[in-house]
Amino acid sequence: MKQYLDLCRRIIDEGEWVTNQRTGKRCLTLINADLSYNVAANELPLITTRKSYWKAAIAELLGYIRGYDNAADFRKLGTKTWDANSNENADWLANPCRKGADDMGRVYGVQGRHWRTPEGKEVDQLAKLVGNLKRGIDDRGEILSFYNPGEFHLGCLRPCMHTHTFSLLGDTLYLTSYQRSCDVPLGLNFNQVQVFALLRLIAQITGHKPGTAFHKIVNAHIYEDQLELLRDVQLKREPFPLPSLEINPDIRTLDDLENWVTLDDFKVEGYQSHPPIAYPFSV
Repeated sequence: MKQYLDLCRRIIDEGEWVTNQRTGKRCLTLINADLSYNVAANELPLITTRKSYWKAAIAELLGYIRGYDNAADFRKLGTKTWDANSNENADWLANPCRKGADDMGRVYGVQGRHWRTPEGKEVDQLAKLVGNLKRGIDDRGEILSFYNPGEFHLGCLRPCMHTHTFSLLGDTLYLTSYQRSCDVPLGLNFNQVQVFALLRLIAQITGHKPGTAFHKIVNAHIYEDQLELLRDVQLKREPFPLPSLEINPDIRTLDDLENWVTLDDFKVEGYQSHPPIAYPFSV
């Protein structure tokens, strides 16, 4: 919580106003922020100065792991996070590559599970790194990347959280996640939960202990219509202790994550929070 609140204050104190081309709104913007999460101690970085809806973050992560490309599939898992970008993004609606309602195109998990090579073959990045880590192998390239410039035109949105690098030291697994752009008041806690849960899950199915998750953000920003709520409401609240995340220990393989795991297999224990804050969302 201290890291999160310090970042918010740093953006307010040091950020510069930049107009975002996609949304047409101004953003108070800071370049470079580094966060870390103690996954080993199961200290879930769930925001307590406002109510945070962690289930949607886990559901979206499961959709990425499964390589989903349709907002309807994400809704079935328990999240509506892709409804707007797949159905309300004007550029995507006009894109001839869009297949119809709820189509997201080749974004996020599609790239992670079905990266296309110039020869027309597919690379399953996630299966490769899981296979290596299960055998105790770290080739310094255990990387899951969603960022494919050659196919930006085939999807509704470039990935914000775009690359996850896993590192194995002895029997402890670490994760470094890179994010090019972050809506701090609204989106950051979503991303924090996903980084934390991703390390927990991959460590569990590869037979390792989770260590620390490192989260690097390049462009951290606050939209102009969010600033007053953040500064005058959320930052004046005292945080509560962090909760923990319990994951069904029967989840042992990538196949489990692909086929039968649901939100019922995750529980947050000891979560206390202040009331929710309705921050505006920019499509």
